Amino acid sequence: MRTIQAQPFDFTFDPASTALVIIDMQRDFVEPAGFGEVLGNDVSHLRRTIAPCRQLLEQARATGLFIIHTREGHRPDMADCPPAKKNRGGKTFIGESGPMGRILIRGEQGHEIIPELSPLPGEPIIDKPGKGAFYATDLGLILQTRGIKSLIICGVTTEVCVQTTAREANDRGYELVIPEDCCASYFPEFHRAALDMMKAQGAIVGWVSNSACIISALKN
Repeated sequence: MRTIQAQPFDFTFDPASTALVIIDMQRDFVEPAGFGEVLGNDVSHLRRTIAPCRQLLEQARATGLFIIHTREGHRPDMADCPPAKKNRGGKTFIGESGPMGRILIRGEQGHEIIPELSPLPGEPIIDKPGKGAFYATDLGLILQTRGIKSLIICGVTTEVCVQTTAREANDRGYELVIPEDCCASYFPEFHRAALDMMKAQGAIVGWVSNSACIISALKN
């Protein structure tokens, strides 16, 4: 067993039954001219996560952790994109043409994971139509088949897809830790509030740590 310095108290895990889950580090969210920027957001807040995510990913690979990547997006015919999502805010963006192809559509350039964090062969990619990585995907089956009990969750954005996935995982009995420098929001105050909520009341959803502490635990 390994121990990670974390809040509200140390997080204990077995690397053999732990997975690193990297949420939606896609060009549409993280790169300039993508969906995030089209919505008027400053993507620099998200790009700060790339370096620590890459360092953690490299150490996780070296340690032999099971690694999973997710991508949010929809079928080209958008049959899996309900109006409640497509028309949110009174505007239509999903499916429209953008600088990197149709926005949030599978197979388009913007839907792809950024090159800095490209999956290696054998690392599953979960294509999800919603915010949570368990909803309408085979993530649960994949984790169960591999005997996974603990999750290290990174990615974007903290208060939307990361938090939703963490809450879904907690409801399914997984222990989880989130490295705060490996996730981010377009709104820094939302990032902090989401992490505070998840670690409150004795880690009601999960633990919060940072990439340095997790990397140190993986090396020992």
